[in-house]
Amino acid sequence: MNLDAELSALAVQEDLPVDLVRRLLQHPQARRSAALLRRDLTPELLDEIIRLGSARSLAANGFVPAKFRARFADSPEPLVRAAAAASVTDEPPGLLARLTADRDPTVREFLAMNEHLTPELFAVLAEDPEPRVRSSVVDHWRHAPEPVRRALLTDSDPNIRRAAASAYLPPADLLPDLLADPHTRAIAVRHTGPSSELAADPDSDVRKAVAAHPDLPTELRDLLAGDRDAFVRNEIAARADTPSTLRESIVATLATDDPVTNWLLSFRRNTHTCPPRTPAPPKLTREQAEDLLARAAL
Repeated sequence: MNLDAELSALAVQEDLPVDLVRRLLQHPQARRSAALLRRDLTPELLDEIIRLGSARSLAANGFVPAKFRARFADSPEPLVRAAAAASVTDEPPGLLARLTADRDPTVREFLAMNEHLTPELFAVLAEDPEPRVRSSVVDHWRHAPEPVRRALLTDSDPNIRRAAASAYLPPADLLPDLLADPHTRAIAVRHTGPSSELAADPDSDVRKAVAAHPDLPTELRDLLAGDRDAFVRNEIAARADTPSTLRESIVATLATDDPVTNWLLSFRRNTHTCPPRTPAPPKLTREQAEDLLARAAL
């Protein structure tokens, strides 16, 4: 571990004396780590972090007292307001509603991540003119009421339609349109019965969705086992109802020299190997911390 990383690790060590934290704030990387992750920052340390220019990291720390986080919501810097918007509570009352009208779309996008947001405010963001704000609503409001879900499933932006089709169970009357839409067809397959037409679709993602369908007939399974796309064949190999002899013959066709592709294929079949976790840095004693700070001239 290099010196910068050691200082950052020390900056988030629990029960670190305040005087050592204050010295670490003079190091930019360690200051950002402390600002983002420490739960015990005193008002004096909070003011010092702001003065030193790390308000953005501090604004993303959910353990900062409400009065400080409200200050961040009024920052002239959009990225600071955005960081605050993702977790700030409605203190003072009306703060969240004010953020839904923020002039910067990044702020509104991050606001949709806020677990304190009410359904009424979510509904405002669901009609935001900026597509990435509406997309953030799809990602974070999984219990949206049906009128909102319908609006997002039929949104003018294809990326939002695709995200909404993944996030929500589509109403039956929308399925024909979702199946006809090239941006949502592969996702809509899971909500309809597999067919020979879909199994021959020119889009490999559609064929892959058919291959993963729980009600896949044997004849379509055998057809897709010989598909020209490796990921479609891999879906058949990953099925629990695929005979072992067929699975082995498919896997034999999946050999690749590309480690990323190989990992993706093996992950779907649950035969991958995860790298070992990086061990947590050791907790330093006061003396060890002082030595580290001295090496960094802090």
